[in-house]
Amino acid sequence: MFRLMLSLTIVTAVQFSTAIAQTVDLSTLQLPPGFRIAVYAENIANARSLELSPNGTLFVSTRSEGKVYALRDTNGDHKADEVYTIAQGLNMPNGIVFKDGSLFVAEISRITRWDDIENRLDNPPDPVVIHDDLPTDTHHGWKYMGLGPDGKLYFNVGAPCNICLSDDEIYATITRINTDGTEREIFAHGVRNSVGFDWHPETNELWFTDNGRDMMGDNRPPDELNRAPEIGMHFGYPHWHGTDDPDPRYGRGRSADEFTLPVQNLGPHVASLGMRFYTGSMFPEEYRHQIFIAERGSWNRSVPIGYRVTLVKLDANGNAISYEPFVDGWLQGDSAWGRPVDIHVMPDGALLISDDTSNTIYRVWYEGATE
Repeated sequence: MFRLMLSLTIVTAVQFSTAIAQTVDLSTLQLPPGFRIAVYAENIANARSLELSPNGTLFVSTRSEGKVYALRDTNGDHKADEVYTIAQGLNMPNGIVFKDGSLFVAEISRITRWDDIENRLDNPPDPVVIHDDLPTDTHHGWKYMGLGPDGKLYFNVGAPCNICLSDDEIYATITRINTDGTEREIFAHGVRNSVGFDWHPETNELWFTDNGRDMMGDNRPPDELNRAPEIGMHFGYPHWHGTDDPDPRYGRGRSADEFTLPVQNLGPHVASLGMRFYTGSMFPEEYRHQIFIAERGSWNRSVPIGYRVTLVKLDANGNAISYEPFVDGWLQGDSAWGRPVDIHVMPDGALLISDDTSNTIYRVWYEGATE
């Protein structure tokens, strides 16, 4: 039985909960010149992670609904016209991966495989459990999952707390297994809760977002964008936050040079989730191999921030040179009608964005700048 050592640091903070709007209002969303946004799918309850098969089936996970959906655009009008519920009654099925005709689904404590799924959308098979000994904690227990260049399944195991240490090293990591569920190993340590990652299209290095701890005030600590070129690196949690912020308790006696620091500090409490390198050819060249991040939005701030998709631009050496909004406007005053969660680059170069609050998936495309 693991033992948690909880921080007793108390920091005054105002918690903010957004009001959930009932309607989608695209007129409030701002994008750079030449970009457009439309609804790709609606009424997809609690839409979270996105995964596209080579045949064009878009799989959509949920967290609170316990369901996994499959969407099809059968007439090529860039809007889903067929929706299937292929799984339900699952335990926070947030992470999904499609490989060789099978859909892999990560729940709180297990990973399952659904074989030949595209041929059985209206009559899904029973799942095959490939790994079932992950922690059962629901605090940061939902998984993001991706398929690495090495063919392995990567997923987060979040810290079971706001800020703590655990005797079980599996917590606060990004971990990987073979697709048959064997050879589990920790890839990255000191990762509080990453709910989005991707691999650089040229270097194959893992990059990931990480959510900073709460209860240190409005402006501390930042969320993070990190780079993990090799196995075994430690990214600071719970001792070090961002590039220069030691934890009030766990950072005592520690220094920044003990850890791998972020490539970019993101906004404090913005809830940075899904991220993708842009690999399409539709957008202008300046966007190629740059990073889009879905920021679901703050709750641990007196003034809310986030509720947007941001863009981090990198130089040729992988150094961040800018961090700016790309799609903004889901937050209106002190309430938000939508909260972006994940991003996917489509074969035509458009971006899909999931929104678990308005139950919508959006499509962003580039038409060209106008005078």
